[in-house]
Amino acid sequence: QVQLVESGGGLVQAGGSLRLACAASGHTFSTYNMAWFRQAPGKEREFVAAIMWSGGSTYYADSVKGRFTISRDNAKNTVYLQMNSLKPEDTAVYYCAASRLGGSYYDTSVIYDYWGQGTQVTVSS
Repeated sequence: QVQLVESGGGLVQAGGSLRLACAASGHTFSTYNMAWFRQAPGKEREFVAAIMWSGGSTYYADSVKGRFTISRDNAKNTVYLQMNSLKPEDTAVYYCAASRLGGSYYDTSVIYDYWGQGTQVTVSS
């Protein structure tokens, strides 16, 4: 069992930055691939970024590439999402997720076994 708790969301002006954190419980965090998804009102949940268990590989949605950076600290059982140059269209509830499955399905929500409760990010224009 893995429990995930997100933090760091809030209200920011367009062009600003936020850093989200996702703290995981359990002793096996370093064996999980981690990801961030987001869901805006009236829209489906969408993939944002993923990082493999070793931290050696990262993946991003085209919409955030070059602006967002995912990282992890296995010693602290925490995964981060640094978000720069934020846009109003980044407004959403952001969720972190954990999966033992890897491969090419990192952007597919169904492979993730554990989810956090979400943190709201609001970007004003």
